[in-house]
Amino acid sequence: MISSAQCRAARALLNWTQDDLSKATGLSSVTIRAFEKGGEMRESNRNLLRLSFEKAGLILIDADREGAGVRFRYPNGDGIPSV
Repeated sequence: MISSAQCRAARALLNWTQDDLSKATGLSSVTIRAFEKGGEMRESNRNLLRLSFEKAGLILIDADREGAGVRFRYPNGDGIPSV
């Protein structure tokens, strides 16, 4: 499940505003803002966030003993695999 920190980090990697994420998910900017400040969010809405970030070319890394993370699917960050 995506955390508020992962959400902020993913937006930063994509250079998205909260309004951009709102448009990509259909969630309100108020909902996104509240979640990123540590508020609760339904699991179905967290799944929407995850799917939107994955569609944009990111991988959300589940928490392990080193923590959770976010990275580009492809090293060059443009959604195209390097050869």
